[in-house]
Amino acid sequence: MGRSCLPRWRLGKLMAGLQLILGLVVITVSLSCLYRFHSAGYFLHNEDICRTIYTIKEVKNEGFDLKALHDRVDDVLEKMDNLYDKLENTVKEMEKSKDGSKKEIKKFLEDEVMKPFYHVHIGLRQIRLPNPEGIRNSTEKEEPLINKFLVEEIRKYITPKENRVGKVNMFGTEMVYNTIGHACVLMKMELEKYMDYDVGAYCDDDWNLAQKLMVNGCDPLPRRRCLTRASMTYQKPYPINESLWKLPDDRNVRWGNYQCRNFACLSSKNPKRGYTKCTGCFEMEKENTKWVKNSTLLADFKIDEVLRVKPGEIRIGLDVGVGTGTFAARMREKNVTIVTTALNLGAPFNEMIALRGLIPLYISLNQRLPFFDNTMDMIHTAGLMDGWIDLLLMDFILYDWDRVLRPGGLLWIDRFFCKKKDLDDYMYMFLQFRYKKHKWAISPKSKDEVYLSALLEKPPRAI
Repeated sequence: MGRSCLPRWRLGKLMAGLQLILGLVVITVSLSCLYRFHSAGYFLHNEDICRTIYTIKEVKNEGFDLKALHDRVDDVLEKMDNLYDKLENTVKEMEKSKDGSKKEIKKFLEDEVMKPFYHVHIGLRQIRLPNPEGIRNSTEKEEPLINKFLVEEIRKYITPKENRVGKVNMFGTEMVYNTIGHACVLMKMELEKYMDYDVGAYCDDDWNLAQKLMVNGCDPLPRRRCLTRASMTYQKPYPINESLWKLPDDRNVRWGNYQCRNFACLSSKNPKRGYTKCTGCFEMEKENTKWVKNSTLLADFKIDEVLRVKPGEIRIGLDVGVGTGTFAARMREKNVTIVTTALNLGAPFNEMIALRGLIPLYISLNQRLPFFDNTMDMIHTAGLMDGWIDLLLMDFILYDWDRVLRPGGLLWIDRFFCKKKDLDDYMYMFLQFRYKKHKWAISPKSKDEVYLSALLEKPPRAI
């Protein structure tokens, strides 16, 4: 009995010795590493080391054929387009068949092949390849802010999105700045000027400075403790039965930061009216015909036609565009409440909407919509997102719209226009959510441009 216990005792002693040796090795290695880090200055405030570790060096593309890469990607996209069309035609043929096995194959193709293939295709189209003619998307001023973040999705979100047409957009900027408030650092002087006031006194008439900060990404702005100025001759607004289709009283607007000094001056006939987008939308006789009169353009949908798609279901919605609230006024006549987004781009758009008895939402394209998930019956957009917009920026915006639109809600794309060669890219952006198509129309705008209008229904996503 004693002999059988002896080997076990020796084995236990041997294991305990090995554990002790391994423990001493671990302690020695740890102390050695700590000593090396300390001697290198990593535990001290050493700017040289920080710059060495965290500075992102410029990646040069000398000897790399960017044009060939662009051409190759375009070639792959074209082949993927053709392959997807063949798959779609095959599935349509299977739908006509009464063979049960073919229906199983059809379901497999839709769920396991076409859906992943479609998402890969969309992802490939959204890759931002360097421009062979030079990159204008980054500056020394912007890089340090972006490089504060390591998560790729947030870096993509806050990277300024250059206009596709390479020109200044309707907001007066060459890029659109998605905001989490970080861009205020780039506009330190303007922000300090905006916040320089006497507490409890009247604010300066500086809404244009505030709007400049907003469209350049310094948004949301901090609250201020000063009193907002109003027109010294402010008059009582017109009753709602008059205000919808009547120009407001000129005395109800502060005209100091506009080129015009009254609503008559804002006529499309005046070349010095101070704004270029939405020409004629301060002329009520023209606005009164929108969305109600028949048009020869296929891309023009009437409100009654749209509401018949979901009778009695459309109660509240959002209009994202540039205008004076005419879409909301028409919908109000149908007992539908519409919130209208607006910026004062050279004219008092917000004041005009409010004086008509409608709801303006003073928000830039940079911001996340201030609505909860699955709450809106309809989102309508016209005249704002057109062919100038960057695809990645558009993707973030469309996903935000999808967030606030309820299941069964309608997305109305109204006369979106772009160049013919870019139409496929934008169509993919709208179709990627697999919404049900109620209406879809493409009409020529000019020799090189087209209109796209669509009425799409968000599917249920019960999980």
